[in-house]
Amino acid sequence: MAVSDETRAPGGRPSGTAAHEPRAQRAAGGGGGLIEVRSIDYVPPEERHGKVWHQGPFWFTGNFVLTTMVTGFLGPTLGLPVAWSILAVVLGACFGTFFMAFHANQGPRMGLPQMIQSRAQFGLRGAVLPFAAVVFVYVGFNVFNVVLATEGLRTVLPGGTWLWYPLLIALAVVLAVVGHDLIHLVERWLTYILIVVFGVLTVYAVFGHWAHAHGGGSGGGFSWTTFLVVFSAAAGYQISYAVYVSDYSRYLPEDVPARKVIWWTYLGAAGSAVWLMSLGALLGSRLPGADAVAAVRTVGNALLPGFGTFAVLVSVVAIIGIMGVNAYGAMLTSTSAVDAFKKVRPTVRTRVVGIVAIELIVLVVALSLPSNYLASFNNFLLLMLYFLVPWTAVNLVDFYAVRRGHYDIAAIFDPNGEYGRWSPAGLTSYVVGIVAMVPFMALSFYTGPIAKALGGADISFGVGLIVAGGLYYALTGSVRRNLALAA
Repeated sequence: MAVSDETRAPGGRPSGTAAHEPRAQRAAGGGGGLIEVRSIDYVPPEERHGKVWHQGPFWFTGNFVLTTMVTGFLGPTLGLPVAWSILAVVLGACFGTFFMAFHANQGPRMGLPQMIQSRAQFGLRGAVLPFAAVVFVYVGFNVFNVVLATEGLRTVLPGGTWLWYPLLIALAVVLAVVGHDLIHLVERWLTYILIVVFGVLTVYAVFGHWAHAHGGGSGGGFSWTTFLVVFSAAAGYQISYAVYVSDYSRYLPEDVPARKVIWWTYLGAAGSAVWLMSLGALLGSRLPGADAVAAVRTVGNALLPGFGTFAVLVSVVAIIGIMGVNAYGAMLTSTSAVDAFKKVRPTVRTRVVGIVAIELIVLVVALSLPSNYLASFNNFLLLMLYFLVPWTAVNLVDFYAVRRGHYDIAAIFDPNGEYGRWSPAGLTSYVVGIVAMVPFMALSFYTGPIAKALGGADISFGVGLIVAGGLYYALTGSVRRNLALAA
């Protein structure tokens, strides 16, 4: 998949609605005031700002949360030995981040949030199908995030879920409402704190007195089935970030080198995932039955009384940060869906209403979640993988192999434009991709016939990528020929 540093939307600025906004509003949209003005609209060149290396710490901290560590616990929970558990999450995380990082390059080229770009592949209204799956991902992640953050706070503070859930969600709402620049700033500075705190904790967990006292580990024998389950969970976790990568790269200058955007995104997201998932696998093998919060407290307090509790509280701050990131992305995706049927003016009021509505759903779901959330989380990760893999395949094939970064930005907002309301090629590829995965799926409540024949091994993600991406490429032959003639 070739990447050109010159890949960008032709003409830089679109000729449609976004380009005709009053200059005062365009200037405010780039962060001139306290609260971000822009939402799903195009970011013009004069509002572009930021440094490409900021993508590294942003995605490092965005991924360095206890929810990521929970993924590492899956291997020991399923009986996979610690070494194999670590290998599975490392390979899965590195594989999944590959797709996420390539999406990051789309932000500076198109100046649009991630999901609204899907209109070029699915049509103005057809894109609502993957939008629905993506909102499900956002809600699911913030549900698990608020549960983990509350568990962390309750280690040192009184109060139940009815206190902490609304309070934590309110903080995330404030972060998302202020918007892009504040979220970047918070995530960037948290990176340094997290590296120091968890660096000390990790060294002690691996080499310290505690490590020698708990060196026996746990787990059964190696199983390809379990290995693939853990690999798929780690890959799905990383691929899930693909749905909003461009949300946080779209303000970068148009001429920022593609390789640098991709590299910094990959380095940050894969680095934190490999670190925290591996630490989770290690702690899960040495502390059977413990959850992420209890494991961090136990190891940290063994090093220095109170240090484990401090590490948990730092983790809670990081979780609030990613909850804000998720709330922001959910608002952009849901606004894109509504805009397909009724034009939405990208005002601050619209942003606030969208963010609050999504987070109210998170609150209701979190309050009704069963206590055994780790098993639910495993199923959620796999379901997420099933819905997102065909989308990421179609989106990346379109950007890199079919249109090669050339899009009519104005047409993305025009139901009568070249992308239309419905795109048979994108919708067919997405649905066929999901259907092709069904026989290969392996969940706690369903195992496909081919997965059964493979002993329960789940290789559906590979099938979905190949089928959806390959079919979309085949169905867009006329698009490729027309673009070749136009060139």
